[in-house]
Amino acid sequence: MADIIEGVKPTRMELLQLRKRVVLAESGHRLLKEKRDALISEFLSIAGNVRKIRQEAQQELSDAYQALLASQAIMGVGAVKDVSLNADQDLNVDMSSRNIMGVRVPIIEADKAERTVVRRGYGFVDTSSRLDEAALKMERALAKIINLAEVEETVRRLALEVEKTKRRVNALEYIVLPRLTATVKYIRMRLDEIERESFTRLKKIKAVLDEQAKQESAA
Repeated sequence: MADIIEGVKPTRMELLQLRKRVVLAESGHRLLKEKRDALISEFLSIAGNVRKIRQEAQQELSDAYQALLASQAIMGVGAVKDVSLNADQDLNVDMSSRNIMGVRVPIIEADKAERTVVRRGYGFVDTSSRLDEAALKMERALAKIINLAEVEETVRRLALEVEKTKRRVNALEYIVLPRLTATVKYIRMRLDEIERESFTRLKKIKAVLDEQAKQESAA
């Protein structure tokens, strides 16, 4: 049997209040279970894409580094470094959020990283086509990485909320509701005992009064 709530008084008023708390706890438990199930469904839906997006980003980066190494082999490491210093790019990233079942998850929007060869800011005479290929693949990889960051953070926040909601559901199911139910049962038992004791006492008083009345009538 679950522990009862300490300090509770076995009164009818207390019993009514506890019954209301049981109804509220049961309602809260049901709503939290629905929220937990919906969060898990949303989490699984989004998490299923994480591996695919991560693999795509890793593949883009791997291809970009291969092209970069090839361009360094053709042009030399120093020449590629000099070109990179002249080909810097400002990339504006905007952060906002959306609501999923009460959880704020990020929306990351960035300027398009992919550029034409002309907009990269280096000449064609002293550079290799492999450098163009490396730059293009790096730009595409950057877009994948930004998308991956958004999805992974969304999954992380949903996972935290799922865990928090599960703890609340379990607390209500295995601690709060059993204690409330046990306390209601305890108060009902005590009230029944008090009522039986009162009934017995009244019977005794009535018997005494009846005896007195009989003696008075006989006198």
